Amino acid sequence: MSDQSEAAVAPVEAFEPPYYVAVFTAVPTEDRSGYGETNARMEDLVKEVPGYLGADHAQTPGGLSITVGYFRDAEALTQWRSNAEHRAAQERGRAEWYQSYTLHVAKVERSHGFKRA
Repeated sequence: MSDQSEAAVAPVEAFEPPYYVAVFTAVPTEDRSGYGETNARMEDLVKEVPGYLGADHAQTPGGLSITVGYFRDAEALTQWRSNAEHRAAQERGRAEWYQSYTLHVAKVERSHGFKRA
């Protein structure tokens, strides 16, 4: 994950459903060399996918990282999943950066938000 101290403290807006989310949770390894640069590149690269809506990131004090990516439709999510550079980063993640991870993909049918004025 990128340096969260620089990130805005606000969730991604609620979009008009339906749309898709990819929820990636991971437990990192101790050696994260090269991870920050690759993660920053993936954050830039996914923004080029038509239909990418944004992402929320969080990390627990114990180290579990959570990223939720939002996509307008299944085609956008498929395009991101099949991107060659992203696939190479996934392979490196399995080989070096993650003890374990899960990926959950869901279609959002209801969505709303609140923002204090």
